[in-house]
Amino acid sequence: MYQTRKTYIKSNMRMFDMINENPLLLLLLEHLSVDFAVADKTISRLCADEGIPEDTFLLMANLYNGFYPAKEEIDKVTDIGLILRLLKSSHTFYKEDKYPEILSYLQQLEKKHDTESIRLIRGFFTDYFKEVLEHLDYEENVAFPYFWALIAGEKALPSGDFKAGEYREHHTDIETKLTDLKNILLKHVTIQDDLTLRRKLLNSLFELEFDLMIHSLIEEKILLPLVEKVEENRLHGKMQD
Repeated sequence: MYQTRKTYIKSNMRMFDMINENPLLLLLLEHLSVDFAVADKTISRLCADEGIPEDTFLLMANLYNGFYPAKEEIDKVTDIGLILRLLKSSHTFYKEDKYPEILSYLQQLEKKHDTESIRLIRGFFTDYFKEVLEHLDYEENVAFPYFWALIAGEKALPSGDFKAGEYREHHTDIETKLTDLKNILLKHVTIQDDLTLRRKLLNSLFELEFDLMIHSLIEEKILLPLVEKVEENRLHGKMQD
């Protein structure tokens, strides 16, 4: 979507430069409630001013730039709560921003070009997003409360016998069908004119697809290994007691 070759972000680099190279980093800042007016701050200064653990921020920022975290980088993470807050914020972004935006573009196309293909695409997207909402509801009502209680060290954990491994098994690839929809629009649906509207729709689909991919990677590559480690330490602690 933008430059194909991105920089591996380090502490002494300016956030301003990194955003210019990859504007999708604005999504990361938004999810962390960090103002976009970053001035000439380095990553280190920005994190210090915002009270964000630098190691965790770098790990996620580099994921946005296409670099998977190494095990030793994940082991340095001390603030699992920051990751949970970021994921919860991304849920709001999907439900209150991207879904209404994409649906609006599809409805505009359907109103101007009342064809079977457009109706099918709108129906496909509506059904798809119902699946996304089910996934997000599961995270918010089952997985996340358990994770919060676990990292808080609460003796009584919610959700019965729920464990991180169950979440791993339940976790679904929610961006795949969105990729299918985008590909259908690019390969098979012919609509006369309305290039501007279709470009806006496709750009919105690209952005949602990208952030859903990052969302899944943060859960699978960062959150779950950390939570499973806390579970293991808790189990060993009980065994010693």
